[in-house]
Amino acid sequence: MREHYTEPISVDMIASEARMSPASLHRHFKATTGMSPLKYQKQLRLQEARRRLAAGDSTAAQVAHAVGYVSPTQFNREYRSVYGRPPGQDAARLRSRPTQAPARR
Repeated sequence: MREHYTEPISVDMIASEARMSPASLHRHFKATTGMSPLKYQKQLRLQEARRRLAAGDSTAAQVAHAVGYVSPTQFNREYRSVYGRPPGQDAARLRSRPTQAPARR
């Protein structure tokens, strides 16, 4: 999933690859990760989107498409629900943070 997070996910296909029923895959996946396969994929997408936005070389719409969202509106809604701010505002805040120097020994 980490290598193909930008692609549409099919729980049935993953279950077939794992030789499990979809219900069994869902149960095992949730027991291991604490979330459903779809929620896990969304988390991967949003983490990568946040990293790209913080780098500052793309717009929110460009990042949304790059991480697999078809709809920038859906991306904005999900991003805000996870990070508490719209992508543009969050990215500006992340870029304005001073980087911390390594601790001296």
